[in-house]
Amino acid sequence: MTQIRDTSRDMRIDPDSFAGGYFRNAVYRHWDPCEDVPQELLEQDRERLLAHDGDEEKFEALRTTLALFGAGEEAVTEDLMPLGMVLDDIDDQMFLSTQIYEEAKHTQFFDRYWREVIDPVARAEDAEVTRPTDQRYFPEGYVELFDRTEEAMERLLTDDTPENRAKAYCHYHLTVESVLAQTGYYGISARFSDGGPDVYDDDVDTPELEGLVEGINYIRSDEGRHVGFGMQKVRHLIHEERVDETVVQDTLMNLLPFVSEAVEATRTEDIDPTPLIEYATDKVRRRIDVLTERDAELPAVERLVTLEEDRDGTSAD
Repeated sequence: MTQIRDTSRDMRIDPDSFAGGYFRNAVYRHWDPCEDVPQELLEQDRERLLAHDGDEEKFEALRTTLALFGAGEEAVTEDLMPLGMVLDDIDDQMFLSTQIYEEAKHTQFFDRYWREVIDPVARAEDAEVTRPTDQRYFPEGYVELFDRTEEAMERLLTDDTPENRAKAYCHYHLTVESVLAQTGYYGISARFSDGGPDVYDDDVDTPELEGLVEGINYIRSDEGRHVGFGMQKVRHLIHEERVDETVVQDTLMNLLPFVSEAVEATRTEDIDPTPLIEYATDKVRRRIDVLTERDAELPAVERLVTLEEDRDGTSAD
């Protein structure tokens, strides 16, 4: 008779582990990208975009933003697989299964929004109908960031060391998921939500896109969990497995210019992305402080997934 893989535990999972808590939170907060963002909100977004006098530059900036998000979600859905293959703790594996599932849901939301909002608006405005995979939307730095992330994750399959795990988490969870994505969420909330953070000049006229913001809020909630998991893992690697903190600092700082280049791609004549680049830079510095200071504490997962954010951009995560 074949023996089960692990005989060191009385039970299969540890409900008190941080990964176990994250798993339960993911199950509890499940949402459906095809049902929980109502069709009426997407129809309203279409009408509001059409009522905005066909500003081609701003519409193209919106398409660029959504293309970058959609491609990023698709990439991270694929790139997380190697980590799942090297993790040996069942609680970690269970949480990671929810993360891969959630990244796939995010991909579906952005695909739906392009099909149901972006393309119909383009046709109605007699504008060029483009695909979210069109290479015009992806600056070189953005492509390089995801190429490096893929390489960092795949390296685990051949050279799974504590240092390489730290680098993988820094690429995936702390740069792509945390700094790049959350800067994008912040920018979308500022531009398309009446109650969003005060980032842009009050004279900048943009429509309130409640359907887009609703989907982004669900995604942000998921990402708070993902970022918290990565930060817990990197803190453990630094403080318990003696990974040199400069490995983490250097990795995060070396990737920051690629984030800035991606944000810069959404610039228009009257929308300056500089405040978002500053926001991203501040995110990196705050991440480094929490990761390297032994006495620093991460908020509980229930706090990480809340959407409360001050108008100056401070948040729990």
